[in-house]
Amino acid sequence: MITLSSARPEGDHRPMGFADRLLSLPFVQRSDALRSFILGAWLGWQIESNWADPLLFAVYSFARPLASVMILVVMYSVITDGATQQPIFAYIYLGNALYIIVGGMLAGISWAVIDDREHYRTAKQLYTSPLVGYAYLCGRGAARLLIGTISTIIVTVFGVLLFGIPITFGSIDLPFLIASIVLGLTTLSGLGLIIGAISFQLGRNAWQAGELISGALYLFAGALFPLDILPPVLREIGLIFPATYWLEAMRRALLGANMIGFQTFAALDNTAITFILLAMSVGLWISAAFVYRWSMRQAREKGVIDLETNY
Repeated sequence: MITLSSARPEGDHRPMGFADRLLSLPFVQRSDALRSFILGAWLGWQIESNWADPLLFAVYSFARPLASVMILVVMYSVITDGATQQPIFAYIYLGNALYIIVGGMLAGISWAVIDDREHYRTAKQLYTSPLVGYAYLCGRGAARLLIGTISTIIVTVFGVLLFGIPITFGSIDLPFLIASIVLGLTTLSGLGLIIGAISFQLGRNAWQAGELISGALYLFAGALFPLDILPPVLREIGLIFPATYWLEAMRRALLGANMIGFQTFAALDNTAITFILLAMSVGLWISAAFVYRWSMRQAREKGVIDLETNY
């Protein structure tokens, strides 16, 4: 059985890494999907983090999200004359912090397709092997998710300490928070997998697919502005996407009674939002399985599985 350590040069007796230990577990060895996911996650982490030494990467991981959120804080402060204690500020700030994860999941999986095809030129070898492709892509997305989660935690803690975002142990609804995280990440990964699968069919500008969709959702999902301020037609578009309900659920779970309410979600309690996310999760993963198989079959038949942008 192939493991990460089996690819080492002869005579390399370094200890097994964390991924190798996972791959050596009996229940992992019995599952092609689990092995593909772990390999994808390991590879994704190496790609995302190996461009700098650990200290520089840690500094970058802290500085980048803080710099981006400070731009938002400065703009808000100028417009509102520094009213950062208003409930709407916590709503906007937390939505912006959580959207780092949304963007990472949606763009990360599709970018993995482009990265393998354009940069490393290994798409043909990967997707014509016994690899479980959708599990591998989810693993690649998990690496982006980890980095996005770290950034979100940094930005949130920074907001609590510096700007007084009202997140306390008393305000957190822990069961609802756990359910929201699990269901939200499941729905986002399903949507990201659909985008990644469609990217196999795209030639030029395929790298923009995930970025375009995540950028559009920044407006429609209510990350920065409440859906109430959008025109009715655009508001209905926003209610189609799972990110809208996930952001609402996470805000409620973290802020509790400190969260400002809006008319769009006034009729939905926490249980209703949980069931909506559950239904979307199941629907998106079933759709993702069909879309992935269809897209891979089309890519193989058309001979475009390793098509480059400059063909």
